[in-house]
Amino acid sequence: MLLVVTYSREARQTLRNVCNTHEESVVQRFGRAALFEATELGAFLALRLREKHDADVQIERTVPFNEFETVGDDVRTAAREYESRDQPSTSYAKFAAGTDCPDPEAMADREL
Repeated sequence: MLLVVTYSREARQTLRNVCNTHEESVVQRFGRAALFEATELGAFLALRLREKHDADVQIERTVPFNEFETVGDDVRTAAREYESRDQPSTSYAKFAAGTDCPDPEAMADREL
């Protein structure tokens, strides 16, 4: 998919117009941003916005997140265990201390 983010009122208005006109190419709208289908039409619409508004439009290509290919089992297990904790107010750092769960600072330093 293509993520299009706008940074000016004029670019947001054009994005809104494009989304309303080409709903079939829009996966999701988020106010000043939208996800377009990864098709040539989606690319055309995104590039048209950037051509019109230059730096007020950012385009990024996104890829689906496959947790089983991208994230280690320790992180998936930690997320599952943390969400089933007894005390909802316990921070993750406190929850993970003294367990096999990965340290939050260590996770912050590791890229996917």
